[in-house]
Amino acid sequence: NRRVVLAQRPNGLPDKSTLKLETTVLPQAGPGEMLLRTSYLSLDPYMRGRMNDTKSYAEPVKLGEVMTGQVVAQVVDTNCDGFKAGDYVLAGSGWQDYAVSDGVGIRNLGKSPENPSWFLGILGMPGYTAYAGLLKIGEPKPGETVVVAAASGPVGATVGQIAKLKGCRVVGIAGGSEKCAHV
Repeated sequence: NRRVVLAQRPNGLPDKSTLKLETTVLPQAGPGEMLLRTSYLSLDPYMRGRMNDTKSYAEPVKLGEVMTGQVVAQVVDTNCDGFKAGDYVLAGSGWQDYAVSDGVGIRNLGKSPENPSWFLGILGMPGYTAYAGLLKIGEPKPGETVVVAAASGPVGATVGQIAKLKGCRVVGIAGGSEKCAHV
């Protein structure tokens, strides 16, 4: 089982000494547990903040622990009610090939979801962040101008799309000519 762990806290930008690739014995599912094999991993900006040992909205990753992250995984073996071998799930099992879970907080996506990686983007945390931030907090009205920072990223691009659907004028900001061309 390959897994990426936080080896040391970065000073500034992470470098090759920040993370460490480890190979461990393949875990086994015990009573009330299931074994998951990662199919897709979402690398999100919030993960950088989790490398710091500072108070934040999310707990920092401890040194030597697997880096945090949302995954779409397939159930390999299960002793959990509501899950069958072959099911795809949305889980927070992090940067590793295999993980054991008790099923708490795991979303069952079924045997063959169409475009499973979408559950890490538009149907996952970035999509929900855009939806909640714009519609529940921003509450835009038709004809208003919505300025979107980081408009080429998954959250910003989704905010721009939703704002357009709501009848708003959208101004996107992105870093660099390539990103601006994408927007």
